[in-house]
Amino acid sequence: MSVNLQKGQKVDLTKGNSSLRRIIAGLGWDEAAPAGGGLLGGLMGGRTQAIDCDASAFLCNAAGKLAAKEDVVYFGNLKHVSGSILHMGDNLTGAGDGDDEQIVVDLSAVPPKFERIVFVVNIYEADKRRQDFGRVQNAFIRLVDADKGQELCRYNLTENYSGCTALIFGEVYRRDGEWKFSAIGQGTKDIGISQLAQRYM
Repeated sequence: MSVNLQKGQKVDLTKGNSSLRRIIAGLGWDEAAPAGGGLLGGLMGGRTQAIDCDASAFLCNAAGKLAAKEDVVYFGNLKHVSGSILHMGDNLTGAGDGDDEQIVVDLSAVPPKFERIVFVVNIYEADKRRQDFGRVQNAFIRLVDADKGQELCRYNLTENYSGCTALIFGEVYRRDGEWKFSAIGQGTKDIGISQLAQRYM
């Protein structure tokens, strides 16, 4: 049975579930309906350029730091060198139901030097396109047991993230031999994956 989390809550993924080996971090979002309408909205098609959100995973050490650029798994680096993290590909629009992007984590293969896997999403070329998460709704992250197909937990982001160009959704972390998940839901004004990654350098 899946656990619905609120911001700041944590859940133990492997306690009592020792067979858990691979998880899927599914991240989703929808583009909000365009503001306004009327004749001008109709003539303009009622919408601007589609929002391209990019999900990434940062593999961090016990201090929460990134040691190398190769430890950022994103659309330009789909597989971590350890083979433990696999990004399933870029979704350019966020259209449709369900997960928009998925990142598969083989918990049993994560090297011991990594204690945290942080899941983030940023808007591609947010500054150039003048876009922010005020135009995004129904954002969520959910973790699924990849082998059983069962949802373990879900965190629906409910705050207003207007003005934010990136979101730190949550993190899977290792403590006392167990893997846990923390719902973070922090908005930032970072532009691009590189700037977002600087927070963890």
